[in-house]
Amino acid sequence: MSLEREAKLAASAAFRLPPMDGLVTGATAIARPRLELEATYYDTAELHLARWGVTLRHRTGEPGPAWTLKLPGGAEEHTLERQELRFAGGRAAVPREASDLLRAYVRGRTLIPVARLHTSRNPIDIREPDGTLLAEIVDDAVSVHAGNRVTSRFREIEIETKHNGSQGREVLRAAVDRVTAAGCGDDQPVPKLIRALGADASRPAEVVVPDLGEHPRPDELARHAIAGAVVQLLQHDAPVRLGEDEEGVHKFRVATRRLRSDLGTFAAFFDGEQAEHLREELRWLGNEVGRLRDTHVLAGNLQRAIDALPADDVSPGQHLLKRLRRQAQDARDSVLAALRSERYDRLLDELVRTAGAGQPLPEGTSQRHRKRDAMAMNNLVRTRWRRLAAAVEALGDDPPDAALHDVRIKAKRCRYTAEAVTPVAGERVARFAVAVSRLQTVLGEHQDTVVAERWLREAADATPVSRLAAGELVAHQRAERSRLRAEWPPVWRTVFAKRRRTTF
Repeated sequence: MSLEREAKLAASAAFRLPPMDGLVTGATAIARPRLELEATYYDTAELHLARWGVTLRHRTGEPGPAWTLKLPGGAEEHTLERQELRFAGGRAAVPREASDLLRAYVRGRTLIPVARLHTSRNPIDIREPDGTLLAEIVDDAVSVHAGNRVTSRFREIEIETKHNGSQGREVLRAAVDRVTAAGCGDDQPVPKLIRALGADASRPAEVVVPDLGEHPRPDELARHAIAGAVVQLLQHDAPVRLGEDEEGVHKFRVATRRLRSDLGTFAAFFDGEQAEHLREELRWLGNEVGRLRDTHVLAGNLQRAIDALPADDVSPGQHLLKRLRRQAQDARDSVLAALRSERYDRLLDELVRTAGAGQPLPEGTSQRHRKRDAMAMNNLVRTRWRRLAAAVEALGDDPPDAALHDVRIKAKRCRYTAEAVTPVAGERVARFAVAVSRLQTVLGEHQDTVVAERWLREAADATPVSRLAAGELVAHQRAERSRLRAEWPPVWRTVFAKRRRTTF
């Protein structure tokens, strides 16, 4: 998978591309032969992919695999940032790997051809003096076909950086400035497919995170929280399947946790039985991906500790990591089986419906009873806080590891609730959530050492050659745990002080 960062600008038929030499010091523009490209785009009948900012096409007339899948990323003025994947195969069937990556968006719907485009492309390479490719600029004349009939035509200039560093961004910015100064359109970047399909492809996606006004109602807040987490879950499904992005796995797992928390926090605004069912299904999904995420965290923890071992013990330590990698692969296989199951499809369908549902309050309630709304939201945080404070109060002077782990879980729930209600409850609650997140982090690192020691003891029994290294690593985890046990009480006192200054 590669990151595509490009600018797209509309151009009239009369537009003349200016000379593109010297975009950065020493860079030259080298014209390449014209290409004639034939592309067929695939989507559901309702254009679910396009509405999510996803494109899938089969294109001939250029080197490389014919199938391209583009997954949404960021967007700035003139610029699109997307993840691009290429697959080999004929036009008759969508490659299985591409279908798998689209499953969260498609969920059993059939992918069909939705547009056919012919592009006459005039490409220009922007290269450094040593020949390094910095960017590609293409002047595309596009015709949209329906059968043998051309239904529309348009022209656009694409500028794609081939360099991930600051120089790539500099070239991109300089090229955009030059072509816009020459009269190219300055509208927002739009993929060719969206131009071809028009208004139908520009409709909102299945889940839209609603904007919150100055004084959002509690039911609006509930839908905002649920929709945001569902979008995060869907957008990080493909990175989990690809297995190249540990951060994507982490964000997917966080989305399952936030959804479970928010469905509990805002239970009054959703069907109770359905919300509880979703929370149980999310527990299943979270546990599946959690096992994979835990191996990532453990591997990073152990690698840092192994790097600090005496030279003679590094190799035995690496044997332990090999064992962990095998377990990580087993966990990944289990996650992929879950993501390819009908159970997961049903869960996503239910979450999508729930994100647009909820039980609205009577119209105008928030305008007449804002103080009551804020009090209700504050009560949600207060309930979580009381459970957290009671758990800390019950710890004693030398609490067991499991009790500290329970405090961490309650801190996480308190934080999620505070963050969810902040738009109504106010800035002080937001600052309180930040303080609680620090407590969650310290106790999370403490729990990581507990998990690492438990794993090391089991691995030492199964890997005799690594027992000495495992013993040294256990000692390291214990030292870290002692440090964290000394660190968390002052963090807690900060949280407690922040709570006293926060009204909820």
